[in-house]
Amino acid sequence: MKALVLGAGATGARVARQLSAADAVSSLEIRDPRTEVLERLVQSLGAGATAGRGRRVTPDIDVVVVATPSGSQVALARRSVHAGVPVITTSDDVGEVRGLLGLDAEARAHDVAVVVGAGFMPGVSCLLARHAAADVEHVDEIHVAKFGTGGPACARQHHRSLSSTALDWRDGRWARRPGGSGRELAWFPDPVEGHDCYRSALPDALLLVPAFAGVDRVTARMAATRRDRLTAPLPMLRRPHPEGLVGAVRVEVRGRVGLERRVVVLGASERPAVAAGAMAATAALRALHGELPSGSRGLASAPDPLGLLREVASRGVRLSRFEGVSTFR
Repeated sequence: MKALVLGAGATGARVARQLSAADAVSSLEIRDPRTEVLERLVQSLGAGATAGRGRRVTPDIDVVVVATPSGSQVALARRSVHAGVPVITTSDDVGEVRGLLGLDAEARAHDVAVVVGAGFMPGVSCLLARHAAADVEHVDEIHVAKFGTGGPACARQHHRSLSSTALDWRDGRWARRPGGSGRELAWFPDPVEGHDCYRSALPDALLLVPAFAGVDRVTARMAATRRDRLTAPLPMLRRPHPEGLVGAVRVEVRGRVGLERRVVVLGASERPAVAAGAMAATAALRALHGELPSGSRGLASAPDPLGLLREVASRGVRLSRFEGVSTFR
């Protein structure tokens, strides 16, 4: 089968490496406007990987992974849908995720799966939320948080989101909050541990609310320093690092079991670009085998979330469950 990866950045390169090692993929094409970066990646992958050009998606391609910077993914996904090819997207931009979800009718009409937000958060975090929900009878609240960034495009998006409007789900309606507000201390899996997290323009609620009928509250935050918050409205003062260090996500699901209130907290840790690459590649392989339903949705709505988590873990993402007893009565 033939896979096409659009984007050779930190995440796209990880996706390409995962797919090139998969038995199901016999041919891998990678496209990126940066010729030197593209050629270097293709040479490192060896036989079976080729460099491509343009944005055209042909029917001989079996799956497309879009790992380009935010702002370009809706148009690329639509091309794939109209070609009848399943597409995996990685955007964490609120407007773009809303646009990708808006492709649902077109995807159903073409009997094509569009996976939205197949990264670290959203992505792995969506699967963790679905898995945690299995421990309660009814989900009342979902709170997600992340620490760290992937490549330069991810770092720029992180910077922009702190100064943009955050989107929460509260009591059956959308609530807009200022980015950089709502400080909460979140405890992430080792070695990240505790960090202050703030509201940001994160798309997670857009993906989680449709997957959990009747949920009362959904919030998303990300870790930031005082300097991050102060400089968020300004252009980035220095060039982002090629790739961030170890990152983490935390997912807290609150619900009921009979008359008992229960809180389930799961997490994951890995370099964000590595985790995003593992998640996108796993989703792409499921799409290759026709295991994802048509339509446009996030991974919290995907079939077999536990199986997907196990595959992601086998690719090096460390999953955790927080255990303990509250000292409050």
